[in-house]
Amino acid sequence: MNNRSFDHKRIAEGYKDRPFLHKQVIEQFQKDYGARQYENGLDVGCGAGLSAKALKLICKNVTGTDISPEMIAVAQEICGAEGFTFFPCKAEEVPCADTSYDIVTAAGVVQWVDRDAFLQNLRRIMSDDGVVVIYDFCISDRMEDCEAYSTWWHEQYLREFPKPYRNEQVWTQADVEPAGFTIVEQIPLTLSWEFDLDALINIMMIQSNVNVRIEGGEKSVSEAQQWFCATLIEFFADGKEVKSFGKRRIAFDGYRWILKCRNICSLL
Repeated sequence: MNNRSFDHKRIAEGYKDRPFLHKQVIEQFQKDYGARQYENGLDVGCGAGLSAKALKLICKNVTGTDISPEMIAVAQEICGAEGFTFFPCKAEEVPCADTSYDIVTAAGVVQWVDRDAFLQNLRRIMSDDGVVVIYDFCISDRMEDCEAYSTWWHEQYLREFPKPYRNEQVWTQADVEPAGFTIVEQIPLTLSWEFDLDALINIMMIQSNVNVRIEGGEKSVSEAQQWFCATLIEFFADGKEVKSFGKRRIAFDGYRWILKCRNICSLL
């Protein structure tokens, strides 16, 4: 699987309904580093625009880029035009803007990029006091008050849809220093979101391991949907009746890295 695997209308449309956890990440960044309003921001690998929408909470002007034209089209639909600019571009090749970028966010991107080329280009297009916020999160095997969900995850889901390889290397100071950056922090994140059955099936259908099997012709979209419905309904139903509470809270595991220009003494 490669980063072109997300360049499909089905995936792009599915990304519109992903949980808006990006907002939680940006709000936590504000809490930790102060409520500053940035002038010019870049969201690399913006996908369907949720991460760009979150960056706009702390940034006057936001540029979003993604390798997938399908994703860019959906991002423009979600975010609109005011204060946003979107265009398709590789993460390593984002061109200079009229004004240097003060803040860059990269959500779920770094496992797909050429690290050195990406960082060197970022430093070229950023202001001298620029900040880079790298983060990601993924749905976990933990459902609130439901140990059986963890059993389903490991004994059914991952057997049916094995995880594909992805580069999950944690960057070090030695990795970022040649491009002119200092690592300020690298911390884990734990987030959560409530789902009803349909919403949970929708997010599972755009997971990379599910996409691999669909792309490879091993399962059709309808077959995968039916499998999830048949195996997940027990967590939302009592017999054949959907439980009155209707939603279950699921944990997301992630991380946040903050980088700054190496020759700047203060982050803010």
